[in-house]
Amino acid sequence: MAASEGWNMPTGELMKGKKGLIMGVANANSIAWGIASQLAAQGAELAFTYLGEGLERRVRPLAESVGARLLIQADVTDDASMDAAFAELEKEFGTIDFVVHSVAFANKDELKGSFVENTSRDSFLLAMNISAFSFVDVAKRASKLMPNGGSMITMTYLGSERAIPNYNTMGVAKAALEAATRYIARDLGPKGIRVNAISAGAMRTLSLAGISGGRGMISQGRAMSAMKEDTSMEGVAGAALWLCSDLGLSTTGEVVHVDAGFHMMGLAGDEE
Repeated sequence: MAASEGWNMPTGELMKGKKGLIMGVANANSIAWGIASQLAAQGAELAFTYLGEGLERRVRPLAESVGARLLIQADVTDDASMDAAFAELEKEFGTIDFVVHSVAFANKDELKGSFVENTSRDSFLLAMNISAFSFVDVAKRASKLMPNGGSMITMTYLGSERAIPNYNTMGVAKAALEAATRYIARDLGPKGIRVNAISAGAMRTLSLAGISGGRGMISQGRAMSAMKEDTSMEGVAGAALWLCSDLGLSTTGEVVHVDAGFHMMGLAGDEE
């Protein structure tokens, strides 16, 4: 599938001369890929991370389609792997201007039914490690490559704020991720580094497929949203472009909802 298939990708030069790291592309339907495509269309030079040969086979052709020359193996649960990854990034890019963190994981068996009954200690800690702590670790490393300031964004979902059926452990991990975003923003603000999260509505991604009843989350989100429409990749990528570019100056520590107004609705009902 072409990089822009299914959605419009405005071009320009908002990101011309800027370099950054994209973490979390799984395939052409990934939110991270939608964001990467938009940043590249605006002139950004990108590096991508991947985990394992299987994901490399998916990510490499996508990266090459936007002219990216740097693909880096990175396991966010392994310090040695992250040391090597950021050493390679520094060697090739020197400094960077932005990071897009779209990394999360929870065991599929726990993304259904009762949160209380189905959640194990080991799985809970793994989800927190990959989905929340990884952003803290990435921020620590990436900030050293941002001597002139920059922008970091991560991806979250409304299940961090409200109890969503079957989201379970991931919702708790996303709540921790959002809190981490605020603390990172506080610490890195004096260095001119802005740190924000995008809370996207349910979209057709591999992550959603791993949640019991995931498809229903899309239709319910559409029905209950203010705009009565699906969350669009254009909207999510556009918000990321705003936050990563100089248009986002003075915005930090925010959770920006891009979900057609689903997050702010109260009772759903027929219009009179």
